[in-house]
Amino acid sequence: MVKKNNDWKDRLNVVFSTNPDFKYESEEPEEPDTLPAERQQLRIQLDKRHRNGKSVTLITGFVGTEEDLKSLARSLKTACGVGGSCKEGEILIQGDFRTKVLAWLQKEHYRARII
Repeated sequence: MVKKNNDWKDRLNVVFSTNPDFKYESEEPEEPDTLPAERQQLRIQLDKRHRNGKSVTLITGFVGTEEDLKSLARSLKTACGVGGSCKEGEILIQGDFRTKVLAWLQKEHYRARII
């Protein structure tokens, strides 16, 4: 007898199935492959919304995996000497570092522009 995977957490959205061969298929979103630096279209802007008046440099437009985004964010934070974060395809650098970020990205052969 073949033992089936009967973990209820894998079937949270299935109410009932009469098919004995039913298999729950989880749809995990695929991460896009990381484009080479020369093909990235990055946009750099200063953002103050919802940040209690503090300004952050916001880098958007990165196409790639979450690990590569974190690696790029770490390198930018080190180059600027400040903190920041990355989530949902955006990199936030604390403070107004638009020109410094643009120079670093162009040195690393990224296509970037200040908006």
